[in-house]
Amino acid sequence: MNYAPALPLPGYAGWTFLKRTLPAQTQALQASPEMKRDEAYFRAKIGSINSAEDLVKDRRLLKVALGAYGLDGDINNRFFIRKVLEGGTLKDGSLANRLADKQYLKLADAFGFGDFSTPRNKLSDFADKTLALYRTRQFEGAVGQQNGDFRLALNAERELGALAGKSSSNDTKWFTVLGSPPLRKVFETALRLPASIGAIDIDRQLAVFKSRAEAQFGSSDLSNFADPAKLETLLRSFLLASEQTAYSSATQPAARALQMLQTSSSLFARL
Repeated sequence: MNYAPALPLPGYAGWTFLKRTLPAQTQALQASPEMKRDEAYFRAKIGSINSAEDLVKDRRLLKVALGAYGLDGDINNRFFIRKVLEGGTLKDGSLANRLADKQYLKLADAFGFGDFSTPRNKLSDFADKTLALYRTRQFEGAVGQQNGDFRLALNAERELGALAGKSSSNDTKWFTVLGSPPLRKVFETALRLPASIGAIDIDRQLAVFKSRAEAQFGSSDLSNFADPAKLETLLRSFLLASEQTAYSSATQPAARALQMLQTSSSLFARL
């Protein structure tokens, strides 16, 4: 992807600039020649695909299909993707259901190769829905090339907003967060938890995350993040905490060097 979004500022100030210019910047991506070629090819060909095998054989179609679900890195793992798609989602033991990353489940569900005699890519609105996801993910990827925190924030804004509105229990929602590396990173950073917390029992992790969220945001109920204002509070906490951590990491070597110089000066003064 040759498109480069305008991100003149880091941290929360840069995030507010990105959000303010988001409509214009996403339109610029959609107008890029590469994106237009991807979309035209996908629209022309996706309805003719009859099986998972057909899809993985066509690299250009597979690029868009995987890109729509943030699975771009699997473009060369065609055998694996075929197995995910062929297994479907309706059986508890299917590969898509067993994998921790639920983006595979979404991909398999979207196409329906393993679940229905007529796959969903035959539906008239399939291309529109898939390409809308693809545009969003490609923009996030372009942002991530310059600022990984902004990509995580964009992902959290989309994914957490949808998760918050689901009817599943709060604990189920939290387990979804803990099982999603991008969402988990946002909460770990915002709640100032060490990455090493992932080494403890999952039920203990859940208790810690909920307790910290209760203390910091006044509630551990993830459905609250359906409110854009509360979601923005989370993202602001994430970005500010990440910026502070980056600043501390950058200044620590200088601080140690200064301390060594001061110690040396003190020793020489005694000679």
